[in-house]
Amino acid sequence: MCTMIAQQVSLSGSGKGQAGWFEVDQASVSYDHPFNVALEYALNIDFFGKVNGSGQSAGLGERLAVELDVSSARKLVEVIEEVLRRAEAGGYVEGNT
Repeated sequence: MCTMIAQQVSLSGSGKGQAGWFEVDQASVSYDHPFNVALEYALNIDFFGKVNGSGQSAGLGERLAVELDVSSARKLVEVIEEVLRRAEAGGYVEGNT
C-alpha cells in the first residue's frame, strides 16, 4: 500500500543530469515505494528545475533522483547539519541561512 507521504520544497541550486547542469528550483521528498532500490519503502528525493540559462523546464528526464534506506537518510541529515554548523561557526555562511 502506498503511504502517500510526500512534500515539496522550493530550492535554489543546481544539479547535473544527462544533458549537463540544470538549475534546481524544487524538490519532492517522499517516503513510499522506491523505483529502483530493493526495499519495500524508501526515502525518495527528486530534485528538478530548469535547464540553465534557458528558463525551460528540465522535465522528468533531467531530474536528479535519490532513493535511501531510513538509516542512510538519517545519517545524511546528520552530516548535512554538522557540515552547515561547522561552516556557520567558521564564518563561511553569509546572509542566506
